[in-house]
Amino acid sequence: MSLSESRKKFLRGLGHKLKPAVTVGGAGVSEALVNEFDATITHHELVKVRVRVGAREVRDAAIAELARRGRAELVTRIGNVALFYRPNPDDPKIQLP
Repeated sequence: MSLSESRKKFLRGLGHKLKPAVTVGGAGVSEALVNEFDATITHHELVKVRVRVGAREVRDAAIAELARRGRAELVTRIGNVALFYRPNPDDPKIQLP
């Protein structure tokens, strides 16, 4: 799944008002965290994640791993916060333009 720039812009607008629902801590991307992320993104489709790990390279790796393991698309990343999107085929909540 690849999002066009216009769809990413639309999702960034929706995500602006969201608070981070999942936090990646010092333990990194564990199986429990992936399960929590999966449940949250299945329900909401658009999720902000706060990544509280060390250096930028570690943070970027954690975001990429969470996107891969959570089968989600990274919409944007600003500092320690990433916005992910994954449509729910059974119960779609967000209609993309």
